[in-house]
Amino acid sequence: MRGPSEDHVIAGHAAAASAAVVLSSSLTHPLDTLKTLLQVAAGSNRKAGFVEVVDRLRSISGFSGLYNGLWWSTLAKFLGIGARFGTYEILSAFYTDGREDGYVYVSEAMLAGLAAGSLEAVVSTPFELVKHRKQVASTSKSSFLSAASAMKGSTNSKLLPRYTPDPKALSLTVGLLSSLPQKHSNLESALKQYPWMLTGSGRPPLASNIKGLSEIISLEGWNALWRGLRAGITRDCVYGSVFFTIWQFIHNGMLNWKAIDIVPPPRSISEAGPVSPLASSIAAGFSGAVAAAASHSFDTAKTRSQCVVVPKYIHMERKLLRWQAPGIWIARVTGMTPADRDLLYRGIGLRMVRSGVASFALVSSYLYAIKHLI
Repeated sequence: MRGPSEDHVIAGHAAAASAAVVLSSSLTHPLDTLKTLLQVAAGSNRKAGFVEVVDRLRSISGFSGLYNGLWWSTLAKFLGIGARFGTYEILSAFYTDGREDGYVYVSEAMLAGLAAGSLEAVVSTPFELVKHRKQVASTSKSSFLSAASAMKGSTNSKLLPRYTPDPKALSLTVGLLSSLPQKHSNLESALKQYPWMLTGSGRPPLASNIKGLSEIISLEGWNALWRGLRAGITRDCVYGSVFFTIWQFIHNGMLNWKAIDIVPPPRSISEAGPVSPLASSIAAGFSGAVAAAASHSFDTAKTRSQCVVVPKYIHMERKLLRWQAPGIWIARVTGMTPADRDLLYRGIGLRMVRSGVASFALVSSYLYAIKHLI
């Protein structure tokens, strides 16, 4: 049975961790928004630059648009970081059980990071999907709202939530249905021009139009919340293994360096004393930046896949036709597509800075809060 002092310690750690997550998420969310927009605003024929993305964001939603999706980002970090560090601490305790010095080897830190990253991806993927949709909506014009209100009560607005038909496509459809023999002699070729309007197997709505949780579930189904999970698991496994490997290596190096100046030399590394909070925070920031660089290609693949609307009707068609994702087997396993091959490293600098600053702020604010709360 726990005593009052133990409950106070647990509550203090929980409060410190919560404050650290909120601070790091709020501080780095604008960088995350710009990174997401750079990753999404690119295609095979055109790649929007950083200045162009910033100008469009400023002209449409203002700089307040940098904080679109902050609530979902913070919620994802609450659960994801909790799963990451919680899994790592549990596995580290298992590794060091029975050891006198409590030493964690670098190889053990890498394996623990792999397991922690996989769990983090499963927990945070649904919240990241909504976050990415909110971020993309910050650079999309809201003119579709007036058109949607004009279409209120129509069949299309009921079947396809938040989808605004193209007037040209609508007029063509009316022409097809009203006087087909006179205006269209080739029905098959005419139908192929606008398949989404008639069959639901063509171009879906934009991700900026389907950004709410209820809208995503209504149009795309519950399975859409875990879209990009393969790329997310690969990304977080690489990130977690690299992060904890480098951080543990630097931490052990600092303890060994500190033990050199102790007379007499300590019997174990644990007797060298704790590392200073500043040094530990800098090590975490450096580890986060390197881990972000190593896993960025998978982050781009996940972000781009989550910003593509795939209605449940199309998903059902693909399932019935046993449709396979394009690319070699390693690309399919990791969630990459050949179309994104030249875009995988877009925004890598922003993500490195964001991850480094977030890791530094997370560790430093947590240690500072622990020092004053406990």
